[in-house]
Amino acid sequence: MPLSKPEILRTKLHRRQITMDGWQREDGLFDIEAHLVDTKSYPFENMDRGTIAPGEPLHGMWVRLTVDEAMVIRACEAVSDHTPYDICPQAAPNFGALAGVVIGPGFNRAVKERVGGVMGCTHLREVLAQMATVAHQTIAPVRWRRARLAREAAIAAGEQVAPAPRSLPLGTCLAYAPDSPVVRRHLATGNG
Repeated sequence: MPLSKPEILRTKLHRRQITMDGWQREDGLFDIEAHLVDTKSYPFENMDRGTIAPGEPLHGMWVRLTVDEAMVIRACEAVSDHTPYDICPQAAPNFGALAGVVIGPGFNRAVKERVGGVMGCTHLREVLAQMATVAHQTIAPVRWRRARLAREAAIAAGEQVAPAPRSLPLGTCLAYAPDSPVVRRHLATGNG
């Protein structure tokens, strides 16, 4: 269901598009990629690029995190195709310093420590928190599927198997409120 129709006439001035994809690699690692593009609906002057036309990217940036199943960043590559200043692309190589960071508690703090402030780029940093969520959405189902298949194989072989452990992100949103019907259903089916 879309948002309600605005009751006041308006003019679009800015658009930010962020696209993210999660990939499983043949070597067992995962690539999480983001592409950020900012455009304006009007022409404007820029001190390094001259006139930026409507729809021409002010920002056009890419980030790739290569992550293992334990959510450890093995490599990070960033590229800035479109930036407001000529100096901006120089920040992109610094994002390689994220190798070794674990996506989990403290992730945003680790990003700030390694590529915060003048060491990085605000826009590239902004997408990293969202990329962490995409990494979880990409990798967790792969782990769950593997665990389920191993459990089913053990049961088929006549082995005694404990219920499948799966921790819920309790308290992180309305659906996962400790007393929600969603949590009750998960716990009733042994998926909690």
